[in-house]
Amino acid sequence: MDIEQLGLFGVFIAGAIPWFEAIGVVPLGILAGLNPVLTVLFAVAGNTITIFLFAYGAEAIRLWMQRRRQAKNKPGESPRLVKAKKSFDRWGVYGLALLGPLTIGTQFAAMVSVAAGVKPLKASLIVVAATVIWASAFGTLFGVLGFEFFDRG
Repeated sequence: MDIEQLGLFGVFIAGAIPWFEAIGVVPLGILAGLNPVLTVLFAVAGNTITIFLFAYGAEAIRLWMQRRRQAKNKPGESPRLVKAKKSFDRWGVYGLALLGPLTIGTQFAAMVSVAAGVKPLKASLIVVAATVIWASAFGTLFGVLGFEFFDRG
């Protein structure tokens, strides 16, 4: 495994870390001298895996919480879910997906969307699409401007 492959593997792993995000990893990978296109692809791939995990995990937790509240004869939804829904009502799944990478993180944007009632697959795909847009924009910006800390050649 050469240094670029190792770097891309690191980008993949770092892209999967909540709050580090693909958009944070892309500039770092390019600054480290990695290929901008491959850096975007690997960062988004790593991020995508955790977006789906968080969305489907949120669905399971949401259903479990609903059953638990019903079993205890508690009315309505939990205060946390009400707060998540307020955020969702303000921005919607598309706004949340676009703002997620810059504010709460892509994984949590997917979780909030699912908590607000969006199906996990739809929420995941929308958040991934927004991540691709942001990562591509950062990749283009850093790739075109030629930022690089380590000269490979």
